[in-house]
Amino acid sequence: MGDWTIERYSTGRKEEWDGFARMARNSSFIFLRDYMDYHSDRFTDCSLMAFHKGKLRALLPADIKDDILASHRGLTYGGWVLAPHKTDGTAMMDLFDCWLQWCRSAGIRETVYKPLPYIYALEPSQEDLYALWRHGFTLDCTNLSSTIRNGEFAPDTMRRRHLRHADTLGIRVGESDDFDSFWEILEGCLQERHNALPVHTIAEIKLLHSRFPDNIRLFATFTADGSSSAETCGTGCDGSLSMESGTVVFDNGITAHCQYIASTERARREHHLAQLFRQLVTGTFASRPYFDFGTSNENDGNLLNAGLLANKFGYGATGVAYQRYRLQL
Repeated sequence: MGDWTIERYSTGRKEEWDGFARMARNSSFIFLRDYMDYHSDRFTDCSLMAFHKGKLRALLPADIKDDILASHRGLTYGGWVLAPHKTDGTAMMDLFDCWLQWCRSAGIRETVYKPLPYIYALEPSQEDLYALWRHGFTLDCTNLSSTIRNGEFAPDTMRRRHLRHADTLGIRVGESDDFDSFWEILEGCLQERHNALPVHTIAEIKLLHSRFPDNIRLFATFTADGSSSAETCGTGCDGSLSMESGTVVFDNGITAHCQYIASTERARREHHLAQLFRQLVTGTFASRPYFDFGTSNENDGNLLNAGLLANKFGYGATGVAYQRYRLQL
């Protein structure tokens, strides 16, 4: 433990933080400061940098509230971000010892930790799960996501029937920059079905897309009647087409993750999403090891939306756990 030191991140270390995050073995673009800091008005950042014998070896995206240090609550996942082939299980145990000692000396009374789901890591990086167990953390929440591996799109009988029907309708599928039209669809769906709003406002998602255009992308289906201001579409969509369904994909180069999925009543009736997902899984993101549809839970994992889960399972997706751990200090 004596070889490790912990320092709190400050804005003057942005370049150092980002440089490490880009080369880490279990990182994602959402750990870059231009992503993490977009909602700095809502979270008090308490990200940490861990040094081993004076060399930066790990980052912890985190925030603090009411003396509780948490894996950043503005991010879907987190955990210690590690340098390639530098921190084994023994070193991780020492890092945890140093980290928890730092927390206690800083007056922190509780820590909340969200490990990175394995599908996002460049290399196996679950040393932290062992250290969590050894240090007495308890599992606080599990959400169940649905993931397809290596472009293995395997629709069941119902989804194949949906695809055959959709193929007769002349639906266009492609990429778009028209986040405004999609947000109208998304907000309508969330309000109708869950009395909720998207986590990101339209202004926030457009800002993040402008900062990370290669990582945050919108894909949609279009029909020839109605109007839309779609700017790009891989299948020749233009401004005369109407957006009917779509998904915002967060792509970290290993996993393409559906951050939002929404459709109009017409798109649900005509099964547009079946066509959209076929194109994304077998075409656009076929080179990615994983395509993740996202979780099917509410109420901190205590409610499982069986219908939503069954639909994702119908495309051949199976389960990946998104977990959260907690420790009283």
